[in-house]
Amino acid sequence: MSGAATDDRSAGTLRAVERFNEAFNRHDVAAIMSAMTADCVFDSTRPPPDGERLQGQPAVRAFWESFFARSPKARFETEEIFACGDRAVVRWVYHWMRDGAPGHVRGVDVFRVRDGLVAEKLSYVKG
Repeated sequence: MSGAATDDRSAGTLRAVERFNEAFNRHDVAAIMSAMTADCVFDSTRPPPDGERLQGQPAVRAFWESFFARSPKARFETEEIFACGDRAVVRWVYHWMRDGAPGHVRGVDVFRVRDGLVAEKLSYVKG
């Protein structure tokens, strides 16, 4: 479900986040990284309880490459997305396959966008 933006800045933020999410679901690391700033920050959901904070293109790229190698069926389904200015929130379901069995978890990403690129992606999960 796509959210409505009430101003140009929020609309641009939504476009940037949707471009990132589409690249993720294609497992296109090059496109993911081209959708992020050089000084990007990514807070992953693991390890619990606080996750790992990665900064800069090299560290974030290495994470995504490893992530897709471990989870070749990874897919995010957006339940809700909205933006206000340079911030966006995405409520999602992450789906995977492990040993032939499907799994999923629900969560939220909080994004910050700068100059049309994702500068920050903070991820949180339920449970």
